[in-house]
Amino acid sequence: MESRSKVFRSGFAEIWQREMGLSSSLKFTRRINSSEAILKQIDLYGKLNGHKGCVNSVCFNSTGDFLASGSDDMEVMFWNWTTKTKMFSYLSGHSNNIFQVTIMPFTDDRMVVTSAADGQVRLGEVLESGMVNTKKLGQHHGGVHNLAVEPGSPHIFFSCGEDAFVQHFDLRSHSSAKLFWCSRLTKNKRPRGSVGLHAIVIDPRNPNYFAVGGYDGYVRVYDIRSCQHDASSSADRPVNTFCPHHLIGSENVHITGLAYSKTSELLASYSDELVYLFQKNMGLGPNPYDILPEDLQKLDKPQLYSGHRNSRTVKGVNFFGSNDEFVMSGSDCGHIFIWRKKGGEIMRLMVGDRDVVNCLESHPSLPVIASSGIEKNVKLWAPLAKGCIPLPTNVQEIMAANRQDREDYSQTTLTPDVIMHVLRLHSRAYIERTYAGVDFESDEDETLTHDVGVPGVDASSEEGFTDDPRECNIS
Repeated sequence: MESRSKVFRSGFAEIWQREMGLSSSLKFTRRINSSEAILKQIDLYGKLNGHKGCVNSVCFNSTGDFLASGSDDMEVMFWNWTTKTKMFSYLSGHSNNIFQVTIMPFTDDRMVVTSAADGQVRLGEVLESGMVNTKKLGQHHGGVHNLAVEPGSPHIFFSCGEDAFVQHFDLRSHSSAKLFWCSRLTKNKRPRGSVGLHAIVIDPRNPNYFAVGGYDGYVRVYDIRSCQHDASSSADRPVNTFCPHHLIGSENVHITGLAYSKTSELLASYSDELVYLFQKNMGLGPNPYDILPEDLQKLDKPQLYSGHRNSRTVKGVNFFGSNDEFVMSGSDCGHIFIWRKKGGEIMRLMVGDRDVVNCLESHPSLPVIASSGIEKNVKLWAPLAKGCIPLPTNVQEIMAANRQDREDYSQTTLTPDVIMHVLRLHSRAYIERTYAGVDFESDEDETLTHDVGVPGVDASSEEGFTDDPRECNIS
């Protein structure tokens, strides 16, 4: 690990070169954002309070001027993160916890797509009048944890659901199409049930390729050009698969989060396992059961990142730095873990929640991070510290406790089918208790209009809260 003085010399050198005109502003910004000196000065900048439930999604707009968040309270909130004030909020139209909020690019930040535990995919359109129209675009049977926007497109995005379907959306026609049903990979190549999905990401260097992950250990990569837009075949056809070698054939793991780097590296977070980074040459082919043992031994193994624990919730995983120099994840212990991508060394360990940290989103151009979890707020992190912040003195104890909990849990055998069944029962019971009589499965389009109020006025102050706010649920 670099000494403190070396870190500060590195940071000072960057600033000196910029002041002397030896580096361009863009190059300077990228190098500063990638600097370990800056990373080690990141500290809590503030909290965004307003939601009445767990915050499950945070999203910067494309320029990083503001932030959107979605919560168990089914509201979408827009924030001026620099002043830590709410701009406006609206009811999403969902009937259960929001899992994903995404601002569509090149729409003047007026088109917002959301997905939720109710299986709906919805559009929120911010009007000039200050009103927000919300419309149901599609429906899954089961929760929809993740959406993926085609890079640079204001129209095209994808969803994946616990029903194992991947759907394609085009806002120009407000239509959706089922692409395929994700089936289990087997030795005999015969479909053996479905694989509920948690995560979907699109390769930024080649948007024809996208990856999904869910209730087994395999990251599947698909070519959109090979997908039928009517789900005419229930058998999906991945072009490549990725999995840590020791997890091939395992029935006790599943994937909760995926992320592509700018150079098409693929990051995967495994429940009650670790985080792994796959290079393109680590692929196992369309079916991992077809690869010969001698060929498997020739493949490089993925870089792993350890110390955290991912069990209680569906956690994302992400990169940090202008060139994705770092990897970050939340943890069941309430900490934010940030590792150096190359080598996997733990660089930062920050308390991000009293319970569990689920989401981490980096600013598109600044060394700023937004995080959320079981607490009912969004936390902002920026390089504010005057000096290098060391790792906590009990870092080894924290990591050892997480490792012990993971090992204890791994002795209990839970098949993916059992996990899915328990989560569905939990979700259905919650829905029935809270929204008795509401028809969630209707495929009829609905359009709702909400008055978001005057921008800058916080309509969700404590005076407006009910005495029985929505409590957070941990899967």
